[in-house]
Amino acid sequence: MKTPVVLITGASQGIGEAIARVFAREVRGVRLALVARTEKNLQRVARACAKAGVTAEIFVCDVAEEAPVAAMAAAVERRFGSVDVLVNNAGKFAAAPFLTTSVEQFDRMIGANLRSAFLVTRALLPAMVRRGRGDVFFMSSIAGLAAYPGGAGYCAAKFGVTGLAKVLRAETKATGVRVCCVYPGATQSPSWDGSGVAGERMMPAADVARAFLDVYRLSRKTVVEEIVLRPQLGDL
Repeated sequence: MKTPVVLITGASQGIGEAIARVFAREVRGVRLALVARTEKNLQRVARACAKAGVTAEIFVCDVAEEAPVAAMAAAVERRFGSVDVLVNNAGKFAAAPFLTTSVEQFDRMIGANLRSAFLVTRALLPAMVRRGRGDVFFMSSIAGLAAYPGGAGYCAAKFGVTGLAKVLRAETKATGVRVCCVYPGATQSPSWDGSGVAGERMMPAADVARAFLDVYRLSRKTVVEEIVLRPQLGDL
C-alpha cells in the first residue's frame, strides 16, 4: 500500500508520538491522523511529522467517549478516506491499592485504556472488513500479562485490552484484517515520570515504536499476534 492512512490515538506524546514519527520517516507517502485530547501537543507532533514530507492532520478527541469518537471517525473519513492502520495507543496510568481505589478512579482507568480501544476500533473496523485489509494494534502492557500490587484499575484495564485483542483476532482472521497486541514494559515516556525508575532501566520510546513499524511491514501472509517488549536491564 503506497499511501496508507495511519490513525494513532494518544499521539500527542510518549510512545504515540514516537510511532507517528517513525511512520513519517520511513513510510513514504503515509497520511497520519493524530488523535489525542491536547491540541497544542498534537500540533507540535504534526509539525515534526510534516518535516519528513508527509501529511499529518490532528483530530482533537476524548476517545473514551462514544459521541466524540464517532465524530472523529467521520472527520478522518472525510479528510483521508478509510483508515488502513489503527494504533490504539491512548491510555492512562495511576497506581492505587484495591482497597483505596475509588469507583471514579477505576472507571477512569477502564475508560482511558479499554473503553477507548473498543470505541475507536468499533468505529473504524467495518471499513477494513469491507475492504478485506487492515491492521489493528492494541497497546496493552506487561500489566496486561501479570498483576502487581497497586494496579487494581490499571491491570484490570490492560488485561481487558489483552482479551479484547484476542477476541478481535479470532473474529477477523478470515477477513484480511491483522490484529496485534503489544505488551511494553518500562518505557521512557511521560507515564513513567516521577516513578523513581532510572532511565537506564527503561526502553526508549523509539524502540517500542519501531516494533509497530516492523510488524506492519511484514507480508500480508504473516501476522504477529502478540509482542512483549522489556528493558534489557530488568523485568519492569
